[in-house]
Amino acid sequence: MSARGAVLAGDPAEAVAANEVVILSLTDYAAMYDVLGPVPATALAGRVLVNLTSATPEEARAGARWAADHGAVQLTGGVNSPPSGIGQPDSATLYSGPREPFDQHRPLLEVLTGRAEHQGEDPGHAALLYQLGVGLFWTAMLGYWQAIALARANGLTAADILPHADDTASSLTQFFAFYAERIDAGVHLGDVDRLAMGRASVEHVLQTNVDAGVDTALPAAVVDLFRRGVEAGHGTDSFSALVEVMGKPEK
Repeated sequence: MSARGAVLAGDPAEAVAANEVVILSLTDYAAMYDVLGPVPATALAGRVLVNLTSATPEEARAGARWAADHGAVQLTGGVNSPPSGIGQPDSATLYSGPREPFDQHRPLLEVLTGRAEHQGEDPGHAALLYQLGVGLFWTAMLGYWQAIALARANGLTAADILPHADDTASSLTQFFAFYAERIDAGVHLGDVDRLAMGRASVEHVLQTNVDAGVDTALPAAVVDLFRRGVEAGHGTDSFSALVEVMGKPEK
């Protein structure tokens, strides 16, 4: 970046002192504390820390408290695009934390990371939304890798099954919308998709992978969830009842 006109600071304290807005995008919050810990509080005072570092919601909240203790304000950010899409008009970054500094610096944020959306005052909320997204992404991609492994074991290539995978992925948005309304209403009627029937289906998927000799850790975990749902008494309910099995137990 120096070759393109950026000024390289001699150390973190010099970088922080140079600007009101400080952008952080590190591996984790431990790295943030390592970088900013030695910076004098006088240098941090009055700064807006735009923290794009991946973290849990609780880590983000703790980071916001740490910033406040040093006279700074943290805006937590969750980048909702791959690296290649950052800064593009159709990419979005979700922010949470104090609204005033977000509004003040929104033009800068949108130059850096694309469309900027404020998601509330709780500094942990943007981190939660980010983790929801990446959790869904990683799990979905693992399902794709499993499909490719099974295809290759049967003489097919990733390109061979791509149209089929695209069709399946495209259909998911309809299922998301259909089940969201039911789940929020607490309705798990097995009128279209009984969990017991779903268990038979995922057991067939597992056995197909066994027969092909590919790794079965992922399909076996799916079968385990379905079986636990049936054992919990949801066999005649919709397979959306697995949300209750996977959710936080009531005290």
